[in-house]
Amino acid sequence: VQLQASGGGLVQAGGSLRLSCAASGRTFSRYAMGWFRQAPGKEREFVAAISWSAGRTYYADSVKGRFTISRDNAKNTVYLQMNSLKPEDTAVYYCAATIGYSGSVYYREYNYDYWGQGTLVTVSS
Repeated sequence: VQLQASGGGLVQAGGSLRLSCAASGRTFSRYAMGWFRQAPGKEREFVAAISWSAGRTYYADSVKGRFTISRDNAKNTVYLQMNSLKPEDTAVYYCAATIGYSGSVYYREYNYDYWGQGTLVTVSS
């Protein structure tokens, strides 16, 4: 599967952005999806994950209550709605996919087999 992330940009602190990740392939609905991010000078970190059926989601503590991951299997797309953005959310955001167990979510990089190219989010103070 190929992944294409989009929706990044420059936003002021407190603002919102919605990232999208479009996937190729007919079996998108069987992939668990995740978002990760990498800030300048830091290692890539987990942000959010969603299971096949969108029945389960999981978030990093740093974004819980502010970010929402969702998916539209009919459109082969996963979204990351980011609200109340903070300067520390500035990073390149990557989407990732893996064929996992139904209902499972994954937060480790090594769980994921496919990665998008990343989209830059910059939050100004």
